[in-house]
Amino acid sequence: MPDADALFDALHRSAAPAAAIAVAALVRNGSDAALARINALGFAAEHGLDEEQAIAALLHAARLGLFEMSWNILCPSCCGVLDANTTLRSVRQQDYHCAFCALTSEPNLDDTVEVSFAVSPRVRRISGHDPDRLSFWDYHRQVFFGSGVVFPEGEAFDELSREATLEALELQPGEKAILSLTVPAYPIIIFDAVSHEAHVIDIAGAAANARQEQAVVFSGVRGQVGRSSLAPGPLRLSLDNRTERRILPGVFVARPELEGLIGHRRPFLTAKRLLSNQTFRDLYRTETLDVEQRLKILSLTFLFTDLKGSTQLYGRVGDLVAYDLVRAHFQILSEIVASEAGAVVKTIGDAVMATFPAPHRAVAAALRMRAAMRQLNQRRGAQDLVLKIGIHEGPCLAVNLNDRQDYFGQTVNIASRVQELATGDSIIATDTVVNHADAARVLTDHGVAATPWEVSIRDVEGVRVFAMA
Repeated sequence: MPDADALFDALHRSAAPAAAIAVAALVRNGSDAALARINALGFAAEHGLDEEQAIAALLHAARLGLFEMSWNILCPSCCGVLDANTTLRSVRQQDYHCAFCALTSEPNLDDTVEVSFAVSPRVRRISGHDPDRLSFWDYHRQVFFGSGVVFPEGEAFDELSREATLEALELQPGEKAILSLTVPAYPIIIFDAVSHEAHVIDIAGAAANARQEQAVVFSGVRGQVGRSSLAPGPLRLSLDNRTERRILPGVFVARPELEGLIGHRRPFLTAKRLLSNQTFRDLYRTETLDVEQRLKILSLTFLFTDLKGSTQLYGRVGDLVAYDLVRAHFQILSEIVASEAGAVVKTIGDAVMATFPAPHRAVAAALRMRAAMRQLNQRRGAQDLVLKIGIHEGPCLAVNLNDRQDYFGQTVNIASRVQELATGDSIIATDTVVNHADAARVLTDHGVAATPWEVSIRDVEGVRVFAMA
């Protein structure tokens, strides 16, 4: 792949060295399966990389054209991909239906929208670029199931797949098949991962002596689920492909072996985490959400800062000096936010609004911000830069405001008003933050106490605040 050499050189100039080397090696030497749906967190763990540096390297690689990003809607039960999108703009707000699990769910960016990476066909052609040629299990591994599903390997996979499936086959458009099966005393799921249709057979009663009949038609209606009841025993199963493409129906047995086959999970890169990643926001500043999109986030942590007395600062030291000081303050805060897996959403005057995927990251960032401002003041021999910080966690909506990805909701309003309560050089956080187990550990590790503060937040009831001293 000589044409990719220039892209690798560009990647080395933009990403951390170890991460860039690992990405280049993966593209050059990785198996087709390894390059079909890359789990960013798994990639980092496998190569001993810092997760944020690994994510940044994959993002830079995607921006350069080495990879293609996919925003996948996952079933919260089986982790199957219900829809794959090239951008977040394509994600619907409506419910998605998993035929395999017979489950309807509303997408949220916390845990049902994953972001994965696949090598670009312009860089290297892999079998996953031609999914209609993949075998039954390769299709499930590389296309249907999300990157958080870990399949067993070797003999363990062979044994579990035999126990979990009665039959697996391929049907071309218009083709039919008739199977003679013996149905065990467990429910049966006849599922095609290509058309995403299923038929569930409930098994009950005494074993049948005579052969039973069941016909299943795949018509291409995505998410369609049929249902019937049979007894254990012999079954003549008729499968009819009335779609316009090849399908891969499997007859699955809903017993423990099926859970052993597809039930193992590992962490994956969620859309929520990526939207709170500084590298992503820098590279994809205006390419996230459509103006009319409103996507739900169940839990996001917001950190607001402001400089106390900044107006007086300009009058005291002059515009040029004050401007340089404020710029230095912004740079310090931005670097700390990024290093704690967060992202600066926007600056408003001398204030910063940042997001973090979890409360402990925001608390760690706040403590480092306060220490950095104290050090900067100490080096200058002045106390001109006094930072006020407020933190709150809760649900919100990811939206597009002023052509940029932003957030909307009461959680954002409360976080802003918590910051307004802060006095000079103080950090104020709500109970949802300080009661978070990992955030409490961060405070303990830094020898910082969170003291309840009996003060009310304007226009908000039922939220307690704490001062971190």
